[in-house]
Order: sequence, then C-alpha cells, then structure tokens
Amino acid sequence: MHRLSQIRLKHAALAFATTLLATACATGGTTTDPAKPNAVDVDVPSIRHPADETPQWWFRDGAAQAARRGAMGGRAKNVILFVGDGMSLTTVAAARILDGQRKGGPGEENRLSWENFPATALSRTYNTDSQTPDSAGTMSAMATGVKTRAGVLSVAQQPRRGDCAGAQAAPTLTLWEIAASRGFATGVVTTTRVTHATPGATFTHSSERNWENDTELSDQARAAGCVDIARQLVETPFGHGPDVLMGGGRKNFMPVSERDPEYDDKVGERLDGRDLIAQWKQRHPGGTYVWNAQQLIDAPSSGPLLGLFEPDHMQFSADRPRDGAGEPTLAEMTRAAIARLRQNDKGFVLLVEGGRIDHAHHYGNAYRALTDTIALSEAVQAAVDATSAQDTLILVTADHSHTLSFVGYPTRGNPILDKVRGSSGEDGGFGEYALDQLGLPYTTLSYSNGPGYVGGGAQQPEGPKRFLHSPSGVQIPKHGRPDLRNVDTQDPDYLQEALVPTGSETHGGDDVGIWARGPGSEAVRGSVEQNTIFHFLLQSMPALREELCKVGDCDDHGVPVGLPEPGKFRG
Repeated sequence: MHRLSQIRLKHAALAFATTLLATACATGGTTTDPAKPNAVDVDVPSIRHPADETPQWWFRDGAAQAARRGAMGGRAKNVILFVGDGMSLTTVAAARILDGQRKGGPGEENRLSWENFPATALSRTYNTDSQTPDSAGTMSAMATGVKTRAGVLSVAQQPRRGDCAGAQAAPTLTLWEIAASRGFATGVVTTTRVTHATPGATFTHSSERNWENDTELSDQARAAGCVDIARQLVETPFGHGPDVLMGGGRKNFMPVSERDPEYDDKVGERLDGRDLIAQWKQRHPGGTYVWNAQQLIDAPSSGPLLGLFEPDHMQFSADRPRDGAGEPTLAEMTRAAIARLRQNDKGFVLLVEGGRIDHAHHYGNAYRALTDTIALSEAVQAAVDATSAQDTLILVTADHSHTLSFVGYPTRGNPILDKVRGSSGEDGGFGEYALDQLGLPYTTLSYSNGPGYVGGGAQQPEGPKRFLHSPSGVQIPKHGRPDLRNVDTQDPDYLQEALVPTGSETHGGDDVGIWARGPGSEAVRGSVEQNTIFHFLLQSMPALREELCKVGDCDDHGVPVGLPEPGKFRG
C-alpha cells in the first residue's frame, strides 16, 4: 500500500474511534480516558434530560466525569475550594490587567495567583430549572455533587423553592458534612454573611436561601418545622460543625435584645430569643469568638474559631480601610483558617469565598468587582504559601458569571477602567479616544444590563445616577449616551454603562473557569458539569473517600457512585 494511503487509512480509523467514544460519553455507558493512567470506568445509565434527572443520576454522572479524567489518582490530605462569586472569565481578565497596572506594568502580561496553576477546565453552571443560575443552586452542586434548583441550599431538585416539607425529605449530603462527621477538620471563610448562599450550602439544607434567621421563615415553614440557616450552622448534627467559620452576618446570630458591639444604632435580628454566638461558645468550650481584626490577631493559634466581622456583609476590599473597628483581609482570614485546620492529623476541607465580587457587579461597579477579585488572588497566594502541593489540592473557580463586557480596540496598557484609546485607528486616531456613531467616547468595560443604563428618552427623561456614592458627578442627557470626555471613569464609585435598564445587573449563563494545583489536579481539564467539582475534591482525598465507602455505595474501583445517605453520617 502507498505510504500516503496508509496514513489516510490510519487517520480515518482514528476519527471513527473518536466518534464512537464521543457517542458513548453522550449517551451513557462505560468509558475510560486512555491518556490517563489513573482513569477508571464508571457506568452511567443514559438519561432523557431533564425528565429523568434524579439526584442519584447527577451524583453518578459527576463521579464518572471526575474518575474518567483520573481524579482517583490524587493523594491529597487536604482540599481548599476557592469560589469567586460571580467571577466571570471577563472579570478575571480585567482584574489581571488592573492588578498589573497597579504594579506599574501595562497589565496584560500579568497573572493572578491561580493563573500560575497547571490545570484548567471550564464549568457549566446552569441550575436544573434555570439557564442562568444563582449562587445557591451552583454552590449546592459543588458542595454535594448534585445539581439542583436556583434558590435552594443542598437539597434535591424535586421540591420547589420554598417547599419546606419537600426539602426536609430530600437533603443532599455535603463534602463538609461528610468530612466533619468523620473527624476531619472543616472551615468556611467568606466576605459575605456566613448565612449567605455560598457559605450556607456547606452545612445547611433549605428550600429557600433567604431564610437566614428566624424572622425570615415563612409561616408554612415554621409550621412544618424548618430551621433557619444561622441556627443550622450552629446546631448542625454533622460532627461538631465547622471548626472555623468567618465572615459577616452577626445580626443573624444575635437576639433583638442585644446591641451590636461595633455599631450603637444596630441590634440583633432574631426574635426567637436565641443567642447563637453564646450557643456556639457552649458547643465549643475551647473555641474563640472574634468580631474585629485585632481580636483575630490576638486569638489563640489553635482551637475552633468563630469570626463575625460585620452585622451584614463585610466591607468591599476597597472600603475596608475605612472600617472603624477594623476588618481582616480575605488573605488574613485564609491564613488564620489554614493555621488551625492543618493541626488535624486526618486533614481538612476548607471553603474560601470572595463573595462581594458578585455584589459589586450587581451594582454595576466594575472597580469594586475587580479589586475584590484581586483580594481573592491574594488569598489564594496566601494558601499556596501556607500549604504544600504534595498534600493539598487547591481548586479555584466561580459559581456563575456576570454580564461584564471587555470591548473596543484599546491600545496595549490602556487603563482598564478608562475610556478606549484606539490602537488600530478604528473609530479614532492612534492613541485618541475611540468614538461611537454619535461621536462619543466609551469605556473598555461595560455591562449588558444594570443600573448604569444611559438610554434616556421619554420613559426615563432624567436617567440614572452615574456614581455609586456621588450622584451629582455626571449630567445625563435626556436622549442617548452621556459625553464621557470630562468624566473620571476610573473613579472607584463610577457605574459602568449598561445596555438594558435593570435595577440590579444580572448573572450571566456562560461557563466559568476552574484552575487547580496539587494532588488530583491533573483531572481538572476539559468541559465539565459544575457538580463534578465535588467529585474532583472527594476523589482526590483517599482517606475521606475510604471513610465514605465504609457506609456508602462505591464501585469495584473504590469510586463513590451512590448518593450518600445523611442519616448514616449524623451524630
């Protein structure tokens, strides 16, 4: 046979084999990645989406995606999951540039800490009932290995949001609960209220993410015996709960009869008379409670730790220096958490959330979204410095995207928060402002929707305020866009322009990134369903996986493929 014909025949055979493998993956069945020596077979029955979706199917499918990529080959003692809430790929790119420009460079060549990690993948974030997801459903997927509805915390998708009785019958066990019940150390660190969606999904189960304290429960929920999220965090039956819990949200743990220690005009919000901080202290007699940065510095370096640094969410990173009592940075909280958790010989599971990236995006304020992303990068670097890549898997991702856009043809090194200055001569001369069809400059960053809408017209003759805290900063025209030539778009309070007028900018439905280093990180590649992240973490920890297999359903390779039963882990 001619040499060229042989090559063509081999290529055709390879293409046919690849097609068969892709078909098997799409329809269910057993497949193994031949390129990964640690990849193992997991049989996943075919399913008609979404009619036949069940928690068991989601769990098994996520287990298969992780195992086929070789996650079972990981030998991690500890795992740390970093979640940038709302940290879209555009947010990462813009924060990278801002960080680099702050360091004196053009910015584009800069890397955030996790961009030095060797493993990357894409995560599909949709909820079972929503193309564009929310933080409750997405973190529940990462915490439990099971995709679910928007607005619910670590419960299966069958009960509707707000169905207390249905949720009580369908809890899904979390990685943090499994670890705590088997004697591993666990931690939850966030810049939001610790009862917020992302941290709440680790140790609580609720059909409504907003039931953060007893006053927010519906009458039907109370009648059905549902318990608020703050109380669940303190009273969890899984081990003794999180060894480290830090963030904001003091008001949800304090009764109305108690005044806040930092603000004279604020009191707790609980009407049931429970002092959950006192309850936490009673449950952790060797623990330490702190509510400001200095107390955290002075706290013992061992033992359980509860830190509640604000009645509500913690400050944005940009505003933290103005906090009267003083708040720790996310990096400082991360270091404090790791220092305590690593004293457990079995290992630890830790969540660290940069939660206010999302809030700044909702406000339409790119500056605070990017500076909080940079703060998350500093926290990730703190974890890298405090751990070893030989025994600790660090995985960085986002729960969902946002509508931030990176547009125009700005010249290399153009300030990322500024107006576009052209590099190609399109829409303006080289180095001059690029102009739209109205002859007006525009910024590199904008939003698809949000409070920064500037359309004007008969329905909105005055237009919105252009600054978060400086409402008199810009005059909005009655029709069309404002002239930004004399507007400081790099002002921290500036609200980026938005295409569609909405009171709050929305989430986006596009994929988000996953970055990983450490044992098991080689499996983090390709495009995966978001619930696979749970299985990346679990399968990389042999000691925890073996504990689960003692009471759960594992296949012949030791892969946990059966949905864990909460009743077997309580107590």
